[in-house]
Amino acid sequence: MARARHRAGGNSPAGGTPAPLPEESGGAAALMNARQAASYLGINEKKIYQLATEGRLPGTKVTGKWLFPRDLVDQWLLESSHRGVLADRLLLTGSDDPLLHRIVSALAQAVEARALIAYSATGTRLGLRLLAAGRADVCAVHWGPAAESDVRHPALLSRFPGHAQWVLVRAFRREQGLMASPRATQRHGSSVDALVGAGLRWVFRQDGSGSQRFLEEICAAAETKPDRLECAMTARSEREAASHVAMGEADVAPGVRAAAAECGLDFVAAGEETFDLALPRDVYFRALFQRLADSLKSEETRSTAARLGGYDLTEAGRLVWSAP
Repeated sequence: MARARHRAGGNSPAGGTPAPLPEESGGAAALMNARQAASYLGINEKKIYQLATEGRLPGTKVTGKWLFPRDLVDQWLLESSHRGVLADRLLLTGSDDPLLHRIVSALAQAVEARALIAYSATGTRLGLRLLAAGRADVCAVHWGPAAESDVRHPALLSRFPGHAQWVLVRAFRREQGLMASPRATQRHGSSVDALVGAGLRWVFRQDGSGSQRFLEEICAAAETKPDRLECAMTARSEREAASHVAMGEADVAPGVRAAAAECGLDFVAAGEETFDLALPRDVYFRALFQRLADSLKSEETRSTAARLGGYDLTEAGRLVWSAP
């Protein structure tokens, strides 16, 4: 039993004192009530009732109260796949972001070898395909300006199988624009139209990435098309795109202010976007994801965001959409 508690984190999701387990309180060791089961598994008590009612967690009702045989719960834990609510891992994919990388790295260091937390930036669309295939737990999404994200993000998710079981959690708002070498802005000016029309060497992003979608939209606003720009190379993340410009291999790339700041580049703002986390409802209740959500709201994260620049954490951690 100690092993099961250790894997799940051992803390009540509400952050209070965990309910004593049966052998700790002198009761029958074979059965747990809902509160004890929640503490044992490290998930929300409300989730315990949901799983039991749906027949997914082994339990029985006695005089109107749920009881859970610990041996059967242990067996269920062992048989659960890594996508279950009790996983000792949290695999993030999708869109790239410098602040999220720092948050995930800090959390991975905090949990040490007790759990695996990893972040692999793939771009929005590929990340959603990985989420739909069960190969990732969380997908970071950005797909257009902030004013339209409450419509665009759910509409994008609806194209993928399994989306009916997903939710969206707001990570933050961030400034999107163009990351440019200082020489390019000195020569051609610090406006989107000037850089788009200057005949510069561009870093494109891979198809299906939110930043490439953004580039297509600013080109449309400037009455041109991306294929009229000189594409020097294609990058697969914000930070890779910024590094190509910083190394002199290109002059400009679509990206966020934070990635430009990391590489000492000039930044030409073109608006704000929301950066959301798509995930299955079951994953939302994992202790590890709740720790990640708490980290988004921490003072350490706010301090880091202020140093990088271009972030608004007002809605960090808020559940913004759930499939009907």
